[in-house]
Amino acid sequence: MRDIAGMQPFGYFVHHQGRGHAERCAAIVNALPVTRPVTIFCARDDIFPAMPDHVNIRKIPSLFERQGAECDMDHVRTPDTLHCAPLGWPGIRQAMAVIADWFSTANPALMICDVSAEVAQLSRICSVPHVKVMQHGDRSDPGHVAAYDGAVGLLAPFSSHLAQPEWRGWLDKIHFAAGLGVSANLPDRDISRQKLGCLPDRKLAIVVSGGGGTGFSSAPLGVAARAFPDWQWMTIGKLQGEWHATQGGNLKNMGWVDDPATYIAAADLVVSSTGNTTCAQVLTAGVPWIAVPEWRYFDEQLFKAQALGIAGAALHLPHLPSSAHAWKQAIAEAIQRHDRNSQAALLDTDPALGTAQWLEDLSSKLWSDPITTKDKVFS
Repeated sequence: MRDIAGMQPFGYFVHHQGRGHAERCAAIVNALPVTRPVTIFCARDDIFPAMPDHVNIRKIPSLFERQGAECDMDHVRTPDTLHCAPLGWPGIRQAMAVIADWFSTANPALMICDVSAEVAQLSRICSVPHVKVMQHGDRSDPGHVAAYDGAVGLLAPFSSHLAQPEWRGWLDKIHFAAGLGVSANLPDRDISRQKLGCLPDRKLAIVVSGGGGTGFSSAPLGVAARAFPDWQWMTIGKLQGEWHATQGGNLKNMGWVDDPATYIAAADLVVSSTGNTTCAQVLTAGVPWIAVPEWRYFDEQLFKAQALGIAGAALHLPHLPSSAHAWKQAIAEAIQRHDRNSQAALLDTDPALGTAQWLEDLSSKLWSDPITTKDKVFS
């Protein structure tokens, strides 16, 4: 039997928008055996924590940001099987060349794609088995379907309770890893509240605005704070400033912070977008939650918020309430519907270790004797 999986590296493409992709990657590679070399491809190398010695980060040009030397050919229609593949962009060509050259020289056991349908399809075209990270949203387009169909495995960094019904055809190759990339522990609640200067008997509402987009508008948050004058309100993350926003003294905008877990741990209520890291931290905190999706490609956050609402983990609202009475109704409903057990059921104990073992097992099956394992490998 031929078994060379232990000598072959894993490749890992990491999208540099937001923080969730890099956090997932770091959790997985730190859980892999030190004998497994890993090469990470990303347009930024400053979004990762310290990596172990068996991990190498290769910086590549961005696949969607202009560099100045583009020759736009937008009159040529993009085929339905591709998402972001404009013609005449040297940066895209250079990035794909780096990855393809590594395929040729490294003979990788697996390529993990988080996330790019184009990199996933490049892997398959180059005869490299790939694992595609799944995200919520309307992914019924030919590009996503081709990437999922062509994958040897699909990695879902959330609970199986949040799976979309249309994924039934892929369930046999999906590995669910709820909370992947986020520490299972939050800081102590009382210590966190003291650190933030919260009075013991005062309710604290934390608003978490995502880092992958433009963030929430500041105006409705001023309305919320005025509607609950006896609460302390704090926002973390990006906000869109509004000239007409009226901000009272019980609302503090903290901007981008290094320790969002401290704020979430201290909260009596969280209002947030539905990025992967934020969701896992709020579920860990187990507090009343209003989930408001921000705009993302393919309605990713919208579908995620809907799934959280159906699972009983959060109150899903399509947008921030626009009046004081709407805020009062939403917060009352979020508190009344709160079910800590439903939230806890959406987290795994050690998702990184389970994912690492799944990847190792998948690689071993793929690179063993095909005669004895042909029925175990996905077509």
